[in-house]
Amino acid sequence: MNRRFHLLGGASFSVLSVLVTSNADAQQALPTIDVGGARAAVRRGPAGHTAGGPGRVTTATPTPGPAQPAAPGFSPRKLALPVYRDPTGQTFTTIQGKNFDNMPLLSVREMLQYSPGVSFKQGNGPRDIVISIRGSSARNGFGVRNIVILEDGFSVTQPDGLSRTDLTDPHAYAAIDVYRGPSSALFGNFANGGAINFRTRSGAEIDGVQIGSEFGSYGYLNNFTSIGKKVGNVDIAIFASDVRGDGWTLHNRYDTQTVNATMRWQVTPDDLLTFKFIHNQLYADLSSRLSLNQYYLNPYQSGCYALTQLGATDPLGYLNRSLCGSSGVPLTGLNGTSGPFVQTTGYLAGFNRDDRRDVLGLRWEHNFDANTFWRTQVIYDDKNISQPTGNTAALQDEPAVNATTDITRLGSLAGFEARHFAGLYFNRTRYTSYTNNTLPIGNGATGAIQAKQNAMMQNLGARGREEVALSRDVTLVLGLATETTKIAAVQEQFTYRNSLGSSNFAQIATWQGIPVNKTYWNVGPEASVTWRVWPEFLTHFRASSGYGTPNPGQLFVNSQGRPGANTDLKTQRNNGIDIGFDWRPNETLLFSLTGFHEWYQNEQISQSPGAGLLNFTFNAPGSVHRGFESLADWRPFDGWKVLANYTYNNQIFTNFNEQLSAGGVNGYFNRAGNKIPNVAPHTATGRLGYDQPYGDYKGFGAFVEYVYQSSYFLDNGNVLTIPSYGLVNANVHFDRDLEFWPVKNFSAYFEVRNIFDKNWVASANNVTNTVALVNGLVVQNGYAQLAQNATGSIYAGNPRLFQGGVKFKF
Repeated sequence: MNRRFHLLGGASFSVLSVLVTSNADAQQALPTIDVGGARAAVRRGPAGHTAGGPGRVTTATPTPGPAQPAAPGFSPRKLALPVYRDPTGQTFTTIQGKNFDNMPLLSVREMLQYSPGVSFKQGNGPRDIVISIRGSSARNGFGVRNIVILEDGFSVTQPDGLSRTDLTDPHAYAAIDVYRGPSSALFGNFANGGAINFRTRSGAEIDGVQIGSEFGSYGYLNNFTSIGKKVGNVDIAIFASDVRGDGWTLHNRYDTQTVNATMRWQVTPDDLLTFKFIHNQLYADLSSRLSLNQYYLNPYQSGCYALTQLGATDPLGYLNRSLCGSSGVPLTGLNGTSGPFVQTTGYLAGFNRDDRRDVLGLRWEHNFDANTFWRTQVIYDDKNISQPTGNTAALQDEPAVNATTDITRLGSLAGFEARHFAGLYFNRTRYTSYTNNTLPIGNGATGAIQAKQNAMMQNLGARGREEVALSRDVTLVLGLATETTKIAAVQEQFTYRNSLGSSNFAQIATWQGIPVNKTYWNVGPEASVTWRVWPEFLTHFRASSGYGTPNPGQLFVNSQGRPGANTDLKTQRNNGIDIGFDWRPNETLLFSLTGFHEWYQNEQISQSPGAGLLNFTFNAPGSVHRGFESLADWRPFDGWKVLANYTYNNQIFTNFNEQLSAGGVNGYFNRAGNKIPNVAPHTATGRLGYDQPYGDYKGFGAFVEYVYQSSYFLDNGNVLTIPSYGLVNANVHFDRDLEFWPVKNFSAYFEVRNIFDKNWVASANNVTNTVALVNGLVVQNGYAQLAQNATGSIYAGNPRLFQGGVKFKF
């Protein structure tokens, strides 16, 4: 691996020596990819600071004659932003919220699907979207991993690497920045796939009060409001929403409230304070996930209120279990090797999530002088969960702290214009979690404790970055992060005497304590060259590294999906190359294309061993991720808009032997060359829309949208495939500014999703291949057995549904 990067380094510096001598007469820097049209002018906040982030007032003296272009990354707009906001050389896309003002928005998926390289799965709840960048979280059943998530620059990824999108109501956001590819040099641990920064609207942008309501099929209702104003040196923005619905699958009702507030106070011309507060309360019913055959027969689990307890050989029992997802739980709530076990449904057991999340952040930005800027922020993040989601329930309160400090200086390096950046960061969580058995009947009722985990995890690191303008058209970036991660934890595990009628019934039969004390040290380098070949054509070459350590939860779930030891899990690392270009021949067309190739060592793969069981994680020693991403944004005529993106993602194991057992005999299966499960090779999104720009019908508009995902494998043996889907959505809307005090603007919209009522898979967890002992040999079972018996995997996507909404601005 080191040899590969020495060769890359030598090649890149050979190219640099040629590029530095370029005398191209560029007239302007190409803007970063910005889905939704040309980038707006820089908004200046109090004392010259940019709204939504720290601004910088540059003091360059204008030169007479024609304006000289700044090198890539050195325009006044870029220098007015903190380094992380729009990093030079990064494969990066901004999704503008204005393109989604006139459509129903249940989750951030509706916005993020317009960034290339991003894919999705439905998690556990209405807005729990499993977001993947280049397949980074595709093996997860819930939440977001291997991506760092930020809100207005405040990290909402907890120290154990888990982020959840429950707290993200898409109506709150002005824009979303997507950073693709290994990004640990800038974002540290868990940035294997990249990062996402959700940016809320400032008070100046809201400038008043906006109220809205959305409603539609399956009981969907979202009431939301935005309040914002900039008064003097203070800018305040508050967003709140209340979302409810019944869901299209049996036992999928949800009810969630969100508050998202930001205040920016320019204390002095050189000091800016930013306060951040996020609160989310969620209650969501959860159905059991299905096998592939169950999905084909009964995708929305109609009639699955209870299961017959007749044997599997009984025709009625077999039919019942073939149509409904289920979980096997102990009748008495006591886990053990004997005693009555029953199959129950999510409806009968009342599986659910009852979670609360609170985030408090404070950032202080200080200008030492016109070229030196200091930024320090602290975050308190508390996640409190009660999740009886299968045959076990997770109960946990996880408070966390996160602190960063960094300094940026504009200057020179070896005679070249440069921007220097250095920072330190620290985050830590300490918590106690409980894993209880669930009961077959009740509203998530729980039985005896199965495991108790006391855990501490912390990350301490330093990062540095140099951006050097080698010429008017070429910029070199070098970055490095070094980080140490410490996990100290102990898990206690219990079994019980569960023979009914016994004198020692419910007494503890066994106790086991599993301690973990691990320290990981990682380094993440980055290097890129950005070359503006012509004013309209920008190219970039980037080599970077990402890393993600295990988290305490992964270390204590064994391959049977039960609490147990998995303490040999290793840090996953990926080293990657991006080569791409952005082409904007005029203000009406933007086209982008990026190819990537990433080498993984010890990639962490999570999969489900069966319905109701915990997902377990293991390391695949070697794998490769490669493909390309393209984006087009075209405005051919007044009012017409075409948005499209396509991603090709080819991921394979290069070194992985899987051990599976049958009848006490181990079998070993070479997976090298197999596709990595749960990664769709082809994904695409496109929209054709029209908005009347003038005249009596100004404000009327419509669009049609197409979303496609190809088939993919669900297992390491590449036996079971999920069918592809293509969905068509259509929208009509009206949006007009009014001269009718006190109403400033009115909008209304209506949308039909999945017009042709296609069945499609919204989420599928990886499944474990099964084997049988045949003539003393361990043989892998085929498609029929896996499709029938690999339960605990699939949630169906929405059927045809109708949604609409209205908004007023005062």
